Amino acid sequence: MQHIRSYYAASAHPAPVRGPLRGDVTADVCVVGGGIAGCSTALDLASRGYDVVLLEGKRVAWGASGRSGGQAIFGFAAGQDKLIAQVGREDARRMFDVSVEALDLLKERVAHHAIDCDLHWGQMHVAIKPRHEAELKGWRDELARDYGYDTLRWLDRNELRGILATDRYTGGLYDTRSGHLHPLNYTLGLAAAAEAAGARIHEDSHVTRLEHGGTVVVHTGAGTVRAKHVALCCNAYVDELAPRLRERIMPVGTYIVATEPLGRERIESLMRENVGVTDVNWVLDYFRRSADHRLLFGGRVSYSGLDPLNTERATRARMIKVFPQLADVDIEYAWGGYVDITMSRAPDFGRLAPNVYYLQGFSGHGIALTGMAGRLVADAISGQAERFDLFGKLEHRVFPGGRAFRTPALVLAMLWFRMKDLM
Repeated sequence: MQHIRSYYAASAHPAPVRGPLRGDVTADVCVVGGGIAGCSTALDLASRGYDVVLLEGKRVAWGASGRSGGQAIFGFAAGQDKLIAQVGREDARRMFDVSVEALDLLKERVAHHAIDCDLHWGQMHVAIKPRHEAELKGWRDELARDYGYDTLRWLDRNELRGILATDRYTGGLYDTRSGHLHPLNYTLGLAAAAEAAGARIHEDSHVTRLEHGGTVVVHTGAGTVRAKHVALCCNAYVDELAPRLRERIMPVGTYIVATEPLGRERIESLMRENVGVTDVNWVLDYFRRSADHRLLFGGRVSYSGLDPLNTERATRARMIKVFPQLADVDIEYAWGGYVDITMSRAPDFGRLAPNVYYLQGFSGHGIALTGMAGRLVADAISGQAERFDLFGKLEHRVFPGGRAFRTPALVLAMLWFRMKDLM
């Protein structure tokens, strides 16, 4: 099983093929899922002396962790108001602080483990119309006033035009503390660090079922792991392993294209600073530069679960809307993947049993937050569960309509939000 064809896979660092689990083994902790969340959990626990086995059904970083837009951003897709409504201002502030700490943890891990993942700091949320400007300025003021997050700087149209050679945007909110990276190489680096700390990683080891108890038995097609604790880090791919969790997330398809190499001079004429950029439409676009001077451009979503026809052409058309200067440029890679969203867009962390933990529902904010979530699980298993259990206070509803009708219902809802973006 290889990674899907993408720019990330084509530019990935060499990584070992880790053989499947065979036979019966024991461990202190079994981690299920080899993305950023799973590798981070394994790394933290192995570094603390726990005997850890990680099981990945395909390849390390095969899912969203190896395919995403790669932007590491503070906060949550839900926004703070939704968190405050559920848990109050004090706990919502503590959650926000966790999201900021996630950026610091990412920086620390990249440096400490010498992970070569093209990490750059700087990210912008950009406005397309006046109401977006008002939203972004209000957000900046709220974050500085209520959360002490004062690294955001407003750029008017002229200042923004000095960074991005486009007339698409009317202004932007520049954050020096957020950033972007090569997500596949970052995750591969975390996996290597986890192994160096003593974790055992098995690929091609799809978990079929769990036997709960004081010792949890984790079954694959060719073996078992008997563990005192289990951490489920499957996200959009939890499937039949935990039906109760599956009903609380919706796998959403998102798509990215990579241009042919443009050369340093041309890419810098478009993006004079190496920042990640995201617009603030409900159905948004995002883009950034690559290390070899391509433009990586993605966004939009498919709530039908199907890759729509002509995805590459449609994504390229949106790219040209931002940068008409690229009308003569070929697309060299086009790929997609699934993001797991919750109804509220807030993350869903908790327990299925006292010794079975889960992480899911990152809703597009996974690059930094998944790594921090792995640390929270490691803390909880080590006896410091306060911050992990903080997120358990959030209530998560199942998507309406059951398995047969929840996707069509969401498709109709998203049509409404796309119409709002045009208003």
